[in-house]
Amino acid sequence: MRWLVGGLLGLLLLLQYRLWFAEGGLAEASRLSQQLADAETENASLTARNDKLTREVLALQDGNEAVEKNARESLGLIKKGEVFYQFVEESESP
Repeated sequence: MRWLVGGLLGLLLLLQYRLWFAEGGLAEASRLSQQLADAETENASLTARNDKLTREVLALQDGNEAVEKNARESLGLIKKGEVFYQFVEESESP
């Protein structure tokens, strides 16, 4: 009878160890769940970036408006006859 109780207790301890700490246990499931959430967040961010880049490529392919806008914003170019105004904020002197 003692052998049976000891064997069952040992089996219970072994199964508890496997449940909590071994490969495929709850600790690994929690870690994998966190990795999945991180990957989904990164995937959503990259999808939004790809959508933005796709819209930009399509706009550049459609006509000169996007190219002109890009030149104005990135390079500070202006057309003939236009007046360029630059506003500089005054820094507060202590």
